[in-house]
Amino acid sequence: MATETARGQRMVVHFNPVRCVHSRNCVLGNPKVFVPDADGQWLHPDAASANEVEAIVRSCPSGALTFEGIDGGSAASLEQAPEVNTVRVRENGPLAFHAECTVAGEPQPFRATLCRCGLSQNKPFCDNRHWDGGFIATGEPAQQASEPLAARNGLLAIEPQKDGPLKVIGNLEVVSGTGHTINRVTETWLCRCGQSKNKPYCDGSHRKVGFEAAGA
Repeated sequence: MATETARGQRMVVHFNPVRCVHSRNCVLGNPKVFVPDADGQWLHPDAASANEVEAIVRSCPSGALTFEGIDGGSAASLEQAPEVNTVRVRENGPLAFHAECTVAGEPQPFRATLCRCGLSQNKPFCDNRHWDGGFIATGEPAQQASEPLAARNGLLAIEPQKDGPLKVIGNLEVVSGTGHTINRVTETWLCRCGQSKNKPYCDGSHRKVGFEAAGA
């Protein structure tokens, strides 16, 4: 599916349907800008202030929505990286990264929602099959002892391993669904087969269950 683009007077909004996980932050944020169930054009960036549209786009966890400011508009010319790299563990759902990051070497729009149930047909990205598949995993893992990071941002490299977990290198805070930091790491291995007994971390279960997925 092709990326949709809507150009307003102050900013351009892009929508990549392949990345969308239907969080509905956009249509709930302002249904005049992001019109739900529209027959035809559903993106209307001039229906609210550039700052409001920018804030809603930034709330899209998957990076399906991105924006560019137009010279003279009030929005930033480009989205900026966050001050703190985070991955949020969604209850019975995926891993939502917010960072300057790459996935399998490809730069991301500072946001990426990656599968941890093992069922996605769009790996390593989530496609919501955790709903139909009945995936159950807490969004509130136990807190681990960790020291504050020397730096909390910077490039994060997310490397899906062939038939295995997500190898993540860089400054990262692991955050629960309710917003508590449960771990601070500079390298970690996150489960994506859905079978680990130590979620969200890998425990080698992918080998026992014969998990198959492309990767390095």
